[in-house]
Amino acid sequence: MTAPNRVPLSVLDLATVREGYGSPDALRGTIEIAKTADELGYARFWVAEHHNMPAVASTAPPVLIGAVAANTHRIRVGSGGVMLPNHMPFVVAEQFALLEALYPDRIDLGIGRAPGTDQATAAALRGVSPYLTVEQFPEHLQTLLGLLGKEQTTRLRATPAPETFPEVWMLGSSTYGAQVAAALGLPFCYAYHFAMSSDVDGALRLYRDGFRPSPRYSRPHVMVSASAIAAETTEEAQFLAGPSRVMALSLRTGRLGPMVSPESAARADLSDLDRAMLQSLPGTQYAGTADEVVAGLDALVERTGADELILAGAVYDPATRQESLARIAKAWGL
Repeated sequence: MTAPNRVPLSVLDLATVREGYGSPDALRGTIEIAKTADELGYARFWVAEHHNMPAVASTAPPVLIGAVAANTHRIRVGSGGVMLPNHMPFVVAEQFALLEALYPDRIDLGIGRAPGTDQATAAALRGVSPYLTVEQFPEHLQTLLGLLGKEQTTRLRATPAPETFPEVWMLGSSTYGAQVAAALGLPFCYAYHFAMSSDVDGALRLYRDGFRPSPRYSRPHVMVSASAIAAETTEEAQFLAGPSRVMALSLRTGRLGPMVSPESAARADLSDLDRAMLQSLPGTQYAGTADEVVAGLDALVERTGADELILAGAVYDPATRQESLARIAKAWGL
């Protein structure tokens, strides 16, 4: 029997705000999870950018990346991602040049095109600037790449001038992101953890077939995200995954609030329509024993040909996430 291709594993975190606790608790929890991931041998620790969401404290990735990097030693730390239409490219370039100068060869800059919030909040972030629009995303991404790297292409320089440069990734959950990554010769991270119903196979095929080597990357490189919770038993894992399913439902229905406990999720008073919606929502894709989760991840690697996986997994208690990551790491052979 052929041994599975055990690719590097990484961690994606939202700094989840839970019921009965505040944002400072969520941020401290994220740092503790990152320290555990560092000790266990995970390759990267990425934080997301979301705005105006009661359950998410990760609103400013560069700030949180700095805190995480300061409390870890080996693991790469980055954004999953910075939503570029919310920011001027020069600002992002200087933020990540500074991070790279502080933590050389440890910083990743994952770039996304979505707003990371609702349209009203996106408008508040961007103001009346004619330069912050989705339509200008390709131009702004190229400007950003020109500011971060040895192949300087503009008269501006992102300072402080580091001796090394952040690793820039394109993120996406559609063929658009795949095509942009291919055209610019960037590594591509596919957001499978919330886009299970999309055409991951088609997007990755477009990326690989259309990849143009760049000064940074000579060949295509794919990371796929998946949400996973491992526990001692399948039943316990399903119980711990309950809050993530309620959270996914709340995002779809506009009933936003902090993440509820597993006990609250289990006794949630849901309508028939809510229950029907839950069946089509991702919640947590792989929830079971470590062996069950790893079997699912092995199948995902075989299907997608991923060079890396990054694990999401919103849970109520940060200690639960740490235990889950430890179980997966051991079963994966990190």
